[in-house]
Amino acid sequence: MAATPVWSVDPRTGKQREQVAAEATPQDLDEAVRAAHATRAALADRTARIAFLRAAADLLDGSAEAVVRTADAETALGTARLTGELARTTYQLRAFADAVEEGSYLDIRIDHPAPELTPPRPGLRRYKVPLGVVAVYAASNFPLAFSVPGGDTASALAAGCPVVVKAHPDHPATSELCGSLLRRAAVAAGLPEGVVAVVHGFEAGLDLIRHPLVAAAGFTGSIRGGRALFDAAAARPVPIPFHGELGSLNPVVVTPSAAAERAEEIGTGLAGSVTLGVGQFCVKPGLVLVPAGPDGDRLAEALAKDLAGTAPGVLLDHRMRDGFVSGVAERAALPEVTAPVAAGPGPDAGDGAGDGHTVAAGFLSVPAGRLADPAYGLLLEECFGPVTVLARYADQHEAATVLDRLPGNLSATLQLSAAETAGGPGPATELIDRVTRLAGRVVVNAWPTGVAVAPAQHHGGPYPAATSHSTSVGGTAIERWLRPVAYQSVPDPLLPPELRDANPLGLPRRVTP
Repeated sequence: MAATPVWSVDPRTGKQREQVAAEATPQDLDEAVRAAHATRAALADRTARIAFLRAAADLLDGSAEAVVRTADAETALGTARLTGELARTTYQLRAFADAVEEGSYLDIRIDHPAPELTPPRPGLRRYKVPLGVVAVYAASNFPLAFSVPGGDTASALAAGCPVVVKAHPDHPATSELCGSLLRRAAVAAGLPEGVVAVVHGFEAGLDLIRHPLVAAAGFTGSIRGGRALFDAAAARPVPIPFHGELGSLNPVVVTPSAAAERAEEIGTGLAGSVTLGVGQFCVKPGLVLVPAGPDGDRLAEALAKDLAGTAPGVLLDHRMRDGFVSGVAERAALPEVTAPVAAGPGPDAGDGAGDGHTVAAGFLSVPAGRLADPAYGLLLEECFGPVTVLARYADQHEAATVLDRLPGNLSATLQLSAAETAGGPGPATELIDRVTRLAGRVVVNAWPTGVAVAPAQHHGGPYPAATSHSTSVGGTAIERWLRPVAYQSVPDPLLPPELRDANPLGLPRRVTP
């Protein structure tokens, strides 16, 4: 049977650009996983891993023009956005190289024997070891930072785990280009090129999660797709960890005093956050609780003005465009839902379908009390694209009732007044406590779009935002691909070098005498 071609498609026109690969057959997939599995011993060399990660960053930076040009041709995200995303991607690679060099990610703990204690304590030494081959499922909306060379790949390689990436069909040429650069970097660092593989195809993605040599998986995408893979990972004869980032509404609460103090500023900031990347960020604010009354009206008017002045944009593919258009229409059809600025198809081509390629940004408005009705549950689900829902609440109780209905989220944002941020017990601290229960990151007087790569970052949250309590961004993302092992009463010469008394690798450790 002939191999199924993989085409690169221009989302601005919907036309095929070029055939860049073929979908992986079961044999192709098996060979890629086995080749990756065979590199584990080589990847155990910390010095080689560090060199590999830094070489990968250098090669990506050195190929920036080609990488950005290819990614833009497949995603329409624009040169400026993709240039910034590439910088973020190479920063991640170097940051994980630094983390491996520093060594605290191993969490080394040494307890010397203490026979005088009750009960007696034996000699114990603990650190973390890599899990094995990691399957990475690339994201549609970040062709670099959450795809082949992105955070899941970088953190897994830093942990000492080979990676097989299931490329996203929206940017296969970018995936192939970045995969080739990573393999070149591996060879330059003295590692086998099989340490990173890229495969294509829906069936290959299913075969990958079921392969017996795959030890863990990372996913960024839809709730439906992520849940199917999560269930497959759990249903294996030997279940494996599945770290999935699925979907998020990212609620915002604007307090009455904040609206009174700076309604126009908040409305303008919200418009910028909703339309960033044509609304295709996983932390786009999709539900905004705004007080009823004149101050909330001023906020809505500022939002409407900015959204109405936003140029139509191109989504990542036409399937997503169709989903956005139909999703907005279905929400707008609910009773008492209004569309002060209508989101949907781009400029009308005369048939009501727009130009067929672009979408217009907008927002919907609904009385918050309506959201207690299960018939309005659609408004509490993510709509991927440049649209948000303003829920106008009458009082604090009504706002709290809406928050209590929400599922887990990646972020929750509070817009507070100067007096409310001054501290002390009160409604603001109660709000922070309430949203802490439903989000992995709490933002005050800023916007959730833009997830900094930093040691204290957490990008995750209660289900369905994520399927685990780990983060996919920041230094602690490496922890997903490691497991702890304790050695009891093992003679020093038989211990791994990381745990020996002489500490030949100079690693940080916590020692109990």
